[in-house]
Amino acid sequence: MAKITYIEHGGRQHVVEVPNGQSVMEGAVKNNVPGIDADCGGACACATCHVFVDESWLAKSGDKSSMEESMLDFASEVQPNSRLSCQIKVSDALDGLIVRLPASQH
Repeated sequence: MAKITYIEHGGRQHVVEVPNGQSVMEGAVKNNVPGIDADCGGACACATCHVFVDESWLAKSGDKSSMEESMLDFASEVQPNSRLSCQIKVSDALDGLIVRLPASQH
């Protein structure tokens, strides 16, 4: 289990314990973190779970697949540290992960 910090665009923080094997998106949805809609349910078929991974966590969060890269084309405010939170699987190695939500998902 890992503690994930979700930071809304306005600065409000939500620290959530997410079980290993779930996605960062599932942790947000199951804990009512606002701003992550997950319209496709985690199928990497929308961009409503777009987050910015804190720079210090980029290497540990894994690489983007080509499908994720394609879906990010539909997201607003894409940055080099943009990820779809449905594509980041939680493990003990992600304990302390920080993700920020874009203003467009507020």
